[in-house]
Amino acid sequence: MSKTLCDWAVEILSTADPALKVSETAGAAAAWRRGEMELGRAQPPDRPARPDKPELLAPRDMPRRSTGPKGRIALVHALAHIELAAIDLAWDIIARFPSLPRAFYDDWVGVALEEAEHHDALARRLTELGAAYGELPAHDGLWAAASRTADDLAARLAVVPMTLEARGLDTTPQTVEKLRAAGDESTAAILDVIFRDEIKHLAVGIRWFEHLCSNPHTAYKMLIDERFPGGLKPPFNMAARAQAGMGEGYLSPWL
Repeated sequence: MSKTLCDWAVEILSTADPALKVSETAGAAAAWRRGEMELGRAQPPDRPARPDKPELLAPRDMPRRSTGPKGRIALVHALAHIELAAIDLAWDIIARFPSLPRAFYDDWVGVALEEAEHHDALARRLTELGAAYGELPAHDGLWAAASRTADDLAARLAVVPMTLEARGLDTTPQTVEKLRAAGDESTAAILDVIFRDEIKHLAVGIRWFEHLCSNPHTAYKMLIDERFPGGLKPPFNMAARAQAGMGEGYLSPWL
């Protein structure tokens, strides 16, 4: 029996080596886009496989990110870890919620592929900086949010792409500005690509959230109250969020 997309998703989630996870994502995405496999069904693991390093800490215990010379590696490492988790989040949503239109899986395969490209670019940048992924600690906040929303697709969309990943749109432009001011055009250029792609990824989250919810603004507020302690905190990059379809109607309770 040929391997299905959900089989691939579970295999990639069960792959600990980041470079192999990236290459398998590229292979699965190419085969899916060529029409060489069915969606299928497969049970995703509760947690994705992870390499022995990095050490995972609570978010509050993580070193502060910096764009200065000593903190540049820590910044790139933290972002590489986020993008690695984002690969798994995309494959998890494919395997965990198998009864949507094909366009849903087309969208999330595209997200998985771009997140893999992001991680690969950041891992290569770490090498250029004389470091490697895994040498510094990281946190598991993204997967903790995935675990809290494993029972409900609307909740997953609200908390992960529409809240946690959308936060990158609020913070990345300032980081890019600081990197360029420090003369690090190479890292800034990678973050420019990630920023543009994350607008598309937020749009994917919103598109399918609105597919599920007849009153999406009300549903978003309810799900954030239920599943995201502390709520949202401004400032928000309203221009970037609006490009993705997240206007003031979504954010008005926190403005």
